[in-house]
Amino acid sequence: MAEPVLVRVEDRVAVITVNDPDRRNAVTAAMSAALRSAVESAQADPGVHAIVVTGAGRAFCAGADLSALGAATEDGLRAIYNGFLAVANCTLPTIAAVNGPAVGAGLNLALAADVRIAGPRALFDPRFQQLGIHPGGGATWMLHRAVGVQVARAALLFGKSFDAEAAVRYGLALEIAEDPVAAALELAAGPASAPREVVVATKASMRATANPGVIDTDQHRLAVETELGPQARSIESPEFAARLAAAKRR
Repeated sequence: MAEPVLVRVEDRVAVITVNDPDRRNAVTAAMSAALRSAVESAQADPGVHAIVVTGAGRAFCAGADLSALGAATEDGLRAIYNGFLAVANCTLPTIAAVNGPAVGAGLNLALAADVRIAGPRALFDPRFQQLGIHPGGGATWMLHRAVGVQVARAALLFGKSFDAEAAVRYGLALEIAEDPVAAALELAAGPASAPREVVVATKASMRATANPGVIDTDQHRLAVETELGPQARSIESPEFAARLAAAKRR
């Protein structure tokens, strides 16, 4: 079997690729654990100053594998969150090179990065409501932070999705690039050429000053805990079971 996550280091930047293109990089507990391990290894490497996350094939990440999600308890949900929360908590600068659809938990993975660069075929789609499940993994907080209250509510309450142009227009992505990984590496050349301790300290200061008196990772943690119970209950509902059965028949 192919490795669920690929890692290469190029000019002090770790490029981490979620690697299940046949299933559009859908998140399983195993992939999530591999992603966390890759992020933590890069963070521990003094020769790495920044991280780029992308997806193999045509998708960035199609969200949580529905079979895994259908069997998830609260602990199972935490296992699915594990990978993108490692990105969210990373002390190094992170860029999501969103080469294709980022759906549900895949949107969370993109939102967990400091900066998002969209490829021409990128799609940022929360999809939670359409699946009949409550948002999880801190999605409500991450969207509020990224795009503000009105646009976040349009996404999570009304099911609005964003193509590459809309993502840039609403501040969900920094820019559109034909090759988002190449553009991300170009952007990451900044921290790659700076003293690592300055890069890490600058990110830590920005986390502390975005909302003075509160560290943003603490806010994210609270959001995860707030969403966890409602999401678990929604997955246990007959409505979601019916949707999951229908998806398996396709």
